[in-house]
Amino acid sequence: MTDCVFCDIVAGRAPANIVREWSRAIAFTPRNPVTDGHTLVIPRQHVRDAADYPTLTAHTMRCAAGLVREFGDANLITSIGSVATQTIFHLHIHVVPRRDGDGLLLPWSRSVV
Repeated sequence: MTDCVFCDIVAGRAPANIVREWSRAIAFTPRNPVTDGHTLVIPRQHVRDAADYPTLTAHTMRCAAGLVREFGDANLITSIGSVATQTIFHLHIHVVPRRDGDGLLLPWSRSVV
């Protein structure tokens, strides 16, 4: 896959602030983090989305969950398809640390936390 920015990051062809590496996944800071510590966790193998390869999705989620232990309260978010706001079609899980008063309002939130 040559037109996938996340595959380019995995291959070292695109820059990224790598936060953690595992044998089958990596974590890095997104270009526009929404909170301090916002991290993307992706599989090293190209997988379109969470439904494409459930076993690898589970492994990637396990890596993301491990990062949450370091942050405490957090959102773990992934999207499947453009209607669901997926813009890069390589499975990625957002680890979004949360703090009281961080101002981040998610669509299902009743009020700003």
